[in-house]
Amino acid sequence: MTKWTMDRRAFLKAAGVLGAGLAMKPGFAWSAAGDTLRIRMEGDLQTLDPAFMIGGIEDVMMRGIYVSLNRLGDLRQGSPWSLWGAEKLELKDPKTIAFTLIDGLKWSNGLGPVTAEDVKFSYERIADPKLSSPWAYQFEKLDRVEVVDARSGVIHLKDPYQPIFVTSLPYYGGHIISRAGTEKAGGKFTTEPPATCGPYLFSDWQQKQKATLTANPDWPGPKPDFGKVEIYVVADDQAAQLAYEADAFDYTKIAISATKAVKAKPPANTSLIEAQSTRYVWLTINMLSPRLKDLKVRQAVQYGVDVGQILTGVYDDLSKRSTGVVQPGTKFARPSNLIAAPDYEKSAALLAEAGVSDLSLTLTVMNDSIRAATAQIIQASLEQAGIKVEIQPYDEAAFWGVGDKTQGDGYKNIDLALMDFAGGVDPSENLVWFRPDQIGAYNWSGFDSPEFETSYQQLVAESDEAKRVALSNRMEDLMEQSGGFVFICHQPLVAIHKTVFEPVIYPDGHPNPVLFKKTA
Repeated sequence: MTKWTMDRRAFLKAAGVLGAGLAMKPGFAWSAAGDTLRIRMEGDLQTLDPAFMIGGIEDVMMRGIYVSLNRLGDLRQGSPWSLWGAEKLELKDPKTIAFTLIDGLKWSNGLGPVTAEDVKFSYERIADPKLSSPWAYQFEKLDRVEVVDARSGVIHLKDPYQPIFVTSLPYYGGHIISRAGTEKAGGKFTTEPPATCGPYLFSDWQQKQKATLTANPDWPGPKPDFGKVEIYVVADDQAAQLAYEADAFDYTKIAISATKAVKAKPPANTSLIEAQSTRYVWLTINMLSPRLKDLKVRQAVQYGVDVGQILTGVYDDLSKRSTGVVQPGTKFARPSNLIAAPDYEKSAALLAEAGVSDLSLTLTVMNDSIRAATAQIIQASLEQAGIKVEIQPYDEAAFWGVGDKTQGDGYKNIDLALMDFAGGVDPSENLVWFRPDQIGAYNWSGFDSPEFETSYQQLVAESDEAKRVALSNRMEDLMEQSGGFVFICHQPLVAIHKTVFEPVIYPDGHPNPVLFKKTA
């Protein structure tokens, strides 16, 4: 891919296609304008309500159109937090946080200034169990928000919550929305927010193609370096790389397998980013499935997966095996997996003990090159253990519906699912999805452990680091012992971008274009 000539790229532009089925839609920009930043994301927009966001493009857009009290820095610098929508954010005691909004924050659509009342509404709304937000955990320790005056308030917690400054306030649930606008919209909204207040305005959306943000003239904070941000939707990393080489984007993730070739011969005027991301990959083994209710059968699957083949075949040995969902290389990482290597004889013996023969399972997976290649290796590996696997690919939107209990009982019939989540700075952010209340939402394994839930509550309240390490390690032991998980790796973040700017990347691996800085 990196050896193609400029003539080849010119041909691709003229033809309007870029390999791997990537058709260029109307409105696709081919040359970068000095004030326009073009970035690529994998999936299309589904909602701009922070309470129900899924991630990806929504994460990028919400950081542009909303504001949070604080924000995180680049993951390559350890993601330090700093003030953003607040000029003051002070921990008074373990359960009390005072804040003052910056002066001049204003809602669009003539809805007036952003106030402490909007902060109160946003946090208390997302914490309300009646709303059923998947991000409610970020504010489940919230007691109330006290409004002091128009710009100041006090956050009162029911119990201490150690990760609040890195998990709640700067993240998905921390986006502030308009009380007046949301109530006028009936309490919920999807892709048409009733009001925004961030550095950018949401100006255009062409479904499955691109979304456009333009600078907000009423934004009182530091002005972003780019007046316009165009976010293009391209599902496949390899297709996106071809598009970048044809000058379709200024920033994109690329396939991990392309790293060595790009490093050896990068496209012109391009920088390569290699970073340890927090995105963790694992195989879900669903204990709610009629075929996997027996622990021995689930363990047979665990022993039948050769993770080493995945790391070599898919990730080109650029990533090591993970020992859990907590980021490797940190003090919270578990020392080792309980099942360290495949053992096909052990797998077959466990099936025999369970009285199971001719086991056939389905493997649910998102339909892109990286995940498809991983699924094929899992399929071949389990076949050596005598387990037949049928791969069932879905596009991103349909994939998340498979495990959603609000869409019926289909989540109980999933056998295996290849999953990857964007993690956070604190271990609790990666472990939270496997609590019992996430079954039928994001906990697709049906893992239901009272000890895990108790440990989670202790983890978020505990301030002693050694105790927090022990708790998070124990929680991952419980996950593996349940037979519901095979931990694979934390994906390295590999991206390419034009040398005329320096990007800022959040811990979840998504870029924050608000903070991109021009270098030339």
